Amino acid sequence: MGVDVKQQTGLRGLGAKVLVIVLIACGAAIFASTAVAQGSKPASGKLSGVVRDAAGTPQMGASVEVLPEVAGLLAVRDFLTNTRGAFRGEQLPPGYYTVRVTLAGFLPSIEQHVHVSSNLTTVLRIEMDSMFASLDNLRRQPANTTAEPDDWRWVLRSAPSLRPVMEWTDDNVGGVTAVASMDNSVPRPVRMRLEFTDGARRVASPSNLAPAPATAFAYDQNLGGFGRMIFASQVSYDDDAPGGGMATVWLPSGVLGTGPYTALVLRESKSSPDGPTFRGVRIEQGGALKLGDNAVLRYGSEYVLVGLGSSASVIRPRAELNLHVTDNWHAALLFASLPSGPDVLAGDHQDGLQMESGEGADLAAALNELDAFPTLLWRAGRPVLQSGWHEEVAAERKLGSRGNLQIAAFHDDERHVAVYGRGTGLPGSDYLQDYYGNGFAYDGGSMGSYGGRIAWTEKLNDHVQVTTMYSYGGVLIPTADTDDLLREMLRTLPRHALGANLTAKIPRLHTKLETGYRWISGPAVSHVDLYGESMYQMDPFFHFGVRQPLPRFALGRWEAVAECDNLFAQGFLPAGSRDGQVTLLPEFRTFRGGLSVQF
Repeated sequence: MGVDVKQQTGLRGLGAKVLVIVLIACGAAIFASTAVAQGSKPASGKLSGVVRDAAGTPQMGASVEVLPEVAGLLAVRDFLTNTRGAFRGEQLPPGYYTVRVTLAGFLPSIEQHVHVSSNLTTVLRIEMDSMFASLDNLRRQPANTTAEPDDWRWVLRSAPSLRPVMEWTDDNVGGVTAVASMDNSVPRPVRMRLEFTDGARRVASPSNLAPAPATAFAYDQNLGGFGRMIFASQVSYDDDAPGGGMATVWLPSGVLGTGPYTALVLRESKSSPDGPTFRGVRIEQGGALKLGDNAVLRYGSEYVLVGLGSSASVIRPRAELNLHVTDNWHAALLFASLPSGPDVLAGDHQDGLQMESGEGADLAAALNELDAFPTLLWRAGRPVLQSGWHEEVAAERKLGSRGNLQIAAFHDDERHVAVYGRGTGLPGSDYLQDYYGNGFAYDGGSMGSYGGRIAWTEKLNDHVQVTTMYSYGGVLIPTADTDDLLREMLRTLPRHALGANLTAKIPRLHTKLETGYRWISGPAVSHVDLYGESMYQMDPFFHFGVRQPLPRFALGRWEAVAECDNLFAQGFLPAGSRDGQVTLLPEFRTFRGGLSVQF
């Protein structure tokens, strides 16, 4: 069979053209997909550096950890220096980082707030001090230099994974003789906390911890590269109405207040020997999202389900937009559910833990979650939860290196205002009586008001901090005695409130003190600026707290704890209604004390 040569040549030419067209189309598709991928990928930065000792010699094999300081970035980068002491990290999201360098035989070095910019390389030069050089510096210190043993500033470490191995101590007070000794009593980082207490911070509602002898325990567990898990539990020992609860807090970032978190709280207690059992579940989720270089959005929400015969539930969202205007000025827009105040787990104004310090504050925050349920009230024979909304716009200015001034305007819209008081023989359909006393919690109805706040905080020195706050807002007060129900007698009237807090630490005794007083311009049965009170820990009237470290007689660090609110029992207001004669008050006089040990 014959084949036309011209026809075959034409077919080959046509096939070559088709092949060329296909290759061009594939190349165009690949180029387009690459361009789209590059266009959708955010610009990243680079970080490089060199690690040397005090003599300028490059150090090979140093471990370099790069930890993001921006909320929402959880990845931790690990590098090792090469033979020239250099390291290099690429594809880093823009933002601020903390760089931690460790090497056997050297003291750890930490560089904070290292800024990585888009499409740029940030260069670091890190100098590490050897343990022997630090020991020589200690030997040359002046004789009159005193060291506080609890600060542990001169602890020498051989590697981050090892415990402290050496501490410089002065055996002679005059400084003539100084020796370096191995000290097995150097405290390890706080991982557990155990409390033996009696009393409670809040009373008159089964959703709060009962004022009875109790034991509380918290444990901090690292999860490798998955952050930390903090467990907390509490058990009360009253024979007639026992109770207890447990909480878990998961911190994927590993640091309290700098990333997302998840909390789960379970509570159960007897309201009375013959009464129903209170059961509560609270699930909370929150975090932060960085919006550009000057804005951070903190968000969160919690679901609360409680039961006392019948059930009640509520969803409580919150959102706060923080704006960095200048180095000294910050602004914030806030929308949150009442009655809860700033979220300590999210890092909002941790003044609530100002008597705590270091890693102990994380364990204390987990224990506080057990008492974070909204107040349970009783209305028409059914349980309801205290609820409402708080909107606020605030501006903050730094005053030097130790001061801060906040000015805020807010609006509160409360739906079920918790009113507390004392009385007997009251109808059980509206008054939720406290088994441990004659106190009660009452649904005061709705209340709406506008107000403002001015707060000033100043750290006078390393041991003393002063906070003052002025607030103006609406409160509930009863009118003249009538034959109506109590909630129908309550009216919203404006009130002024002025308070001051003092937090101090006695250097030699290491005693931590917190005291303050808040004055209210007239009768009130609810709180003036409930959110601000929680933010700055400024309860009505006189309150006092003390934490005294005890001599070491067993494992761990022991402290005696005592806290008292409304010490002078002020603010009591008699009222009469169709329900009966009662005494209303915005704050109970409460006491809580005991022992706390951390190890």
